Amino acid sequence: MPTAGPPALLDVQNTLPPRDAAQLRAAMRPPPTDSAARAEALHERLAAFPAAVFQFDPRMREGWYTDRYFLRTSATLQHAGRSPRVRMQLFAKKDGILAGVYEALRMLETQLAPLPGSNARATLRDLTIDTLLEGDVITPWESVMHIEGPYLAFAHLETTLLGVLARRTLVATNVRRVMEAANGKQVIFMAARHDDWRVQTPDGYAAMVGGAGSVSSAAGGAWWGLAGVGTMPHAVIAAFDGDVVAATLAFAAYVRDCEPDVQVVSLVDYRNDVVADSLAVARAMRERFGAGSLAAVRIDTSEMLEDVSLSNVPDSAFLPGESRKGVSSALVRRLRAALDDAGFPEVGVFVSGGFTPTKMRRFETAGVPVAGYGVGSSTLGHNRGDVDGLVTGFDFTADVVRVDGHAQSKVGRTEHGNPRFVRLDAARLAGSDATSAAAE
Repeated sequence: MPTAGPPALLDVQNTLPPRDAAQLRAAMRPPPTDSAARAEALHERLAAFPAAVFQFDPRMREGWYTDRYFLRTSATLQHAGRSPRVRMQLFAKKDGILAGVYEALRMLETQLAPLPGSNARATLRDLTIDTLLEGDVITPWESVMHIEGPYLAFAHLETTLLGVLARRTLVATNVRRVMEAANGKQVIFMAARHDDWRVQTPDGYAAMVGGAGSVSSAAGGAWWGLAGVGTMPHAVIAAFDGDVVAATLAFAAYVRDCEPDVQVVSLVDYRNDVVADSLAVARAMRERFGAGSLAAVRIDTSEMLEDVSLSNVPDSAFLPGESRKGVSSALVRRLRAALDDAGFPEVGVFVSGGFTPTKMRRFETAGVPVAGYGVGSSTLGHNRGDVDGLVTGFDFTADVVRVDGHAQSKVGRTEHGNPRFVRLDAARLAGSDATSAAAE
């Protein structure tokens, strides 16, 4: 019997309106092609995403998020006594999967400005809006939305409308390409750690528009009413003094008692010997919890390391031009064969770390026996090197490097101090915070 429930978690959806599961499932279906069905789908699916879901900052109505020249344009028109009715056309310059439509429409519904000579804000009845649907495939220069109405009612929203569509479409497009490359395999969207926490929720939403099967954080699934998924990070292994078996058994004991729907997937690259550790984990799990208790193992080998199990594997076992370091096809095949030979054909092999659609397609074309992929920063457009003098990503990594006073870290991630470090004085900070609070 369970001895304790799971730890209390922050309910990231506690400020969102109740969600209708059937509406949300319908909203996740591909957009229809028939004109009448598309009109019906827009209104039915939009109903699943009321404005409260998006939690717009009320300062948006006042232009706080607006490029200054749009505000000055409005001021200029009002100063000149002009209030033109315009049609604004929105488009992109790339092929993609359109996302952010519902958010844009709810923004127009709730964040319009008053019309000249009126204290009341404009409403959707003052506008005529034609739009494509969430999840539509779009081509370069194709119009995705027309907004017609008094320009002064929505001039201040051009910045935020474009920003929403741009970010959501970027993520949805990249995730769709990942899904296509995965060839039907499970994909977990793990980009939360690669960008500002404030974009986790909309990025997770866009990832689901793009077709991702799951997201890694509760915030990422909030707009869809989904929970985050995930199993073991390297930190839990470090906390068990680098013992992959002990960490996996402890994790399995926890989920069996407290979250029985969670499958056990062991992270096995901590010591850079995925074959030996995978077999040790599989045997220990079978002995402790029975056959089938270990769903999969995950390889996340650093691109700076060659796994020790590949020491006698010839270069011909690798795909043409493939590095021996990181998560390679040869490493996956070597591990798959070892698990099968040891009597664990039911244990899948998940991979993560540096996977892009190109690498995934190479794996799938070559028949590399992968059960699923974890993808992250590449779906945000990161890590394409320097392009035209600009960096395309700036990802950080965190590692536990000391446990209970002694060194403990994943292979290749030992502790490095920095002579420029400054120690924070918490007592001094608390004093200054108290002074600031009193002044307020």
